[in-house]
Amino acid sequence: MNRYLVLVMRNPGFDTGLVPAHRDFLAGLRAQQRVELAGGFGDASGGAYLLRAASLADARAIAERDPLHIERASTVTVHEWNAT
Repeated sequence: MNRYLVLVMRNPGFDTGLVPAHRDFLAGLRAQQRVELAGGFGDASGGAYLLRAASLADARAIAERDPLHIERASTVTVHEWNAT
């Protein structure tokens, strides 16, 4: 599996009530051993997580299931990451 950096940036009018569903989503990915690291940015503009997936298309499909993306509370972008 490859690694992908998923950026989750808050949109204007961000609904903090969606955070528990987002955390549950990440917990499910951790249980599947798909998320290595996750966390919010210190300025509260969003956060990121390191996702393991077979391909960029697979990583995007997974990230698009994030409740923050589904509810359009955040903009989600996925980048293939060649970490060393």
